[in-house]
Amino acid sequence: MNSTKLISTLFKPRQAATALYATQAEAIQAKVFKRLIKDAANTEWGLEYSYKDIKSYQDYQRVPLQTYEEIKPYVERMRRGEKNVLWPGEVIWFAKSSGTTNDKSKFIPVSKEGLHDIHYAGGMDAVALYLQQNPDSRFFSGKGLILGGSHASNYNLKRSLVGDLSAILIENVNPLVNLIRVPEKKIALLSDFEEKVEKIARSTMNKNVTNLSGVPSWMLAVVRHIMEIKGTDNLAEVWPNLEVFFHGGVAFTPYREQYKQIIRSDKMHYMETYNASEGFFGLQNDFDDPAMMLMIDYGVFYEFIPMEEIENENPHIIPLADVELNKNYAMVISTSCGLWRYMIGDTVKFTSKYPYKFVITGRTKHFINAFGEELMVDNAEQGLAKACAATGAQITDYSAAPVFMDANAKCRHQWLIEFAVKPDSLEKFSKVLDTSLQEINSDYEAKRHKNLTLQPLEIIVARPNLFHDWLKEKGKLGGQHKVPRLSNTREYIEEMLSLNK
Repeated sequence: MNSTKLISTLFKPRQAATALYATQAEAIQAKVFKRLIKDAANTEWGLEYSYKDIKSYQDYQRVPLQTYEEIKPYVERMRRGEKNVLWPGEVIWFAKSSGTTNDKSKFIPVSKEGLHDIHYAGGMDAVALYLQQNPDSRFFSGKGLILGGSHASNYNLKRSLVGDLSAILIENVNPLVNLIRVPEKKIALLSDFEEKVEKIARSTMNKNVTNLSGVPSWMLAVVRHIMEIKGTDNLAEVWPNLEVFFHGGVAFTPYREQYKQIIRSDKMHYMETYNASEGFFGLQNDFDDPAMMLMIDYGVFYEFIPMEEIENENPHIIPLADVELNKNYAMVISTSCGLWRYMIGDTVKFTSKYPYKFVITGRTKHFINAFGEELMVDNAEQGLAKACAATGAQITDYSAAPVFMDANAKCRHQWLIEFAVKPDSLEKFSKVLDTSLQEINSDYEAKRHKNLTLQPLEIIVARPNLFHDWLKEKGKLGGQHKVPRLSNTREYIEEMLSLNK
């Protein structure tokens, strides 16, 4: 008997609820907005900005935009035990995230309400939407391998902890979930990533694993180690019932072909999720469409800033109902974790409005616009995919930055790329990438015209494990830390180049 078919009936109500996203999105978001404002009215923040007097979205626009630098003093007080600051009551969990701020780490408050109506809601809906797409699934016949981070004491307060969001989720999850996940908690929460990889491999390689959840780059390290121990090049021989990988955190494009090569099974599926320390925002609801559906009935109210206004002192900010298709926006969120008009730092582009579906296009600080080319991460991913397809290459990691002017007064983009499989011709790879970027991005094309502003891009081949070593040197191994793909300065790439020996 297929137990998954029986258990799947429990997910029918959520599948029906998400179907309403196509027709009732604005009403759903309005309900979320009213609830958030009401719940926070008597907090310090709510009193400061007169939340009791907010009756409409127009009223809410008097609340200023926030970055981590602005909310950090409030968060620090919350970390030391103060109550009713940004959210009612005491918040005892703080998700540690590297992010793109002036600090080494951000500490994002995770309230009890946010934990359940954002993060766990997203995890449950990932399963619900997957089962809806794959009615023949045997998902619950085995266990899920979920990669987690670690946590530590917060200012030595007994009940308060800081750590990777994944560690917070594992620490607080319903005990019943632990019956269907691996590895055991004490391994999942180890702080040393390399020790964790070894112990995860040893403890899971003989289990019946049907699903994976985690960041593609770090999951790849785990499953490759398992295959090495098992002496196979096909993960399907280790876990014959493996059927889905819920991935997120970084773009999947550079890793897709590598996963297809090591998981040679026609029943394998890949489903993208958009879950961050600040919240759970999107899920892929169609295997054939890379866009994700915006999850609009969690404890998150959404606003958006057109990217052309991101540097303005008073940018025009719009609600979900006013977004346009195929336009880049910086995302702004208000949540039941106490984030108010908070700029998360990610940029998105909508591909559909019924329901609202989007793709992540990059970070507000991770792009190259040194010469007016406005190169975004999604441009880079598309160009690299075409170059890989044309040359048989596979990419492990990459980073790119501008060369402002060399000894010959020439400007260009410099790409540092670590290949899992090198291209049959690096020259051809460079040419296809450069041509593809011009086809994808008209601003880049204009700057490359006749080599007047930008010269042809330069590719430097990174040695094996360069990016791993760079992250390790900075104390950033693990799923919450990512290689900066594009940078408008040379800070990161110079550090990487110094290690590329």
